[in-house]
Amino acid sequence: MFVKHAHSHTQQARLAITLSWIAGYTNILTLITCGQATSHMSGSVSQLGRDVVEWRVGSGAYVAALLTAFLLGAALSGLLTELARFARWRSIYVLPMAAEALMLAVFALLVDWEMVQELDPHYAKLWLTLIPAAAMGLQNATITRIRGGVVRPTHVTGVATDLGLESGLWILRKLGWTLGRHGTQLTAERLLLLLSIVGSFMVGSGLGALAFAHIPAWSMVPAVAFLLWIILQDVWHPIGDIHSSADAGGTYHEILPAEIAVFHVKAGRRATGRRTRMPNLVSWADHLEECVQIVVLDIAEVPDLDLNSALEVRALMDRLEESDQALVLAGVRTKHHALLRSSGVLEALDAKNILGNLDLASARALLLLEEREARDPNQVRAAQRAG
Repeated sequence: MFVKHAHSHTQQARLAITLSWIAGYTNILTLITCGQATSHMSGSVSQLGRDVVEWRVGSGAYVAALLTAFLLGAALSGLLTELARFARWRSIYVLPMAAEALMLAVFALLVDWEMVQELDPHYAKLWLTLIPAAAMGLQNATITRIRGGVVRPTHVTGVATDLGLESGLWILRKLGWTLGRHGTQLTAERLLLLLSIVGSFMVGSGLGALAFAHIPAWSMVPAVAFLLWIILQDVWHPIGDIHSSADAGGTYHEILPAEIAVFHVKAGRRATGRRTRMPNLVSWADHLEECVQIVVLDIAEVPDLDLNSALEVRALMDRLEESDQALVLAGVRTKHHALLRSSGVLEALDAKNILGNLDLASARALLLLEEREARDPNQVRAAQRAG
């Protein structure tokens, strides 16, 4: 689902890259039809300052309306997101994404009307820029919340700035320089993400120009159709929930010590017959109780395990290792082993910790806890006190 803590980092990155090309596509069409950029407001703010100084009321009013549309789109994103959260919807970002699709569909109709000269020329530029500007503000705000403020797919200037800055710091780190607190957070994956967003925006611009050259009246349809496809993918292939043994109606929490926590990846309520995707296990692990030392994760309800899900499990292993916690996988099927091997899970996780039966996995967790207590009893006692 479109939930920050539900989407894995891979899913978030793909969504940001995908929406970047839609932003580039929309922006180039407003530039071609009206000579006005709508995916970013830097130039518009500069133009407004000039209009105010030179007392150009008409131009200034138009630019102010453009900025207001962008801001209203961003505000609408927050409003729809919180509305869905208040209603306890799982897909809290589907509403703003659907609203963007509707805005871009209206923009597609306006482009069609402009091409057949049915749009009033006095208001053509106004409607052909205000609506896409609102859509871009909404998109920018939505993906910013999903990615936690890491990227803004319509704001290429900021992305390019981050790309240049972090590239330089990354090179220095590779040369052996000590960069301090900020330098330790740089990764090749983040650099690749930023580069991909810039490239995606550029590709979208090129595709938009190509579409307008060949099918001007229908040029916006591909972007709208693709955005609708993204929403349908999220609806038809929901991200699973993670429930504790107690929440799932089990009794393991009553039998096992507090240092061992059993969780189940559950399919969504309406996911019967649909492929369930793995949630963001790393973000979920950040909220584990301090006393937990062994995590038993049951993935029996994720029969169609894919490579992204396996990579998410590997990321969880790395996260737990940082806090000196251990992972035991339950519900693993024979057909899953090839994927777990290709993602590096089998290399990093003891084969004894990968089991098909949940009872055996719980017994394995008990054995691991006993081994930890024999190796470092003080650590186990400290965890017990924390619980």
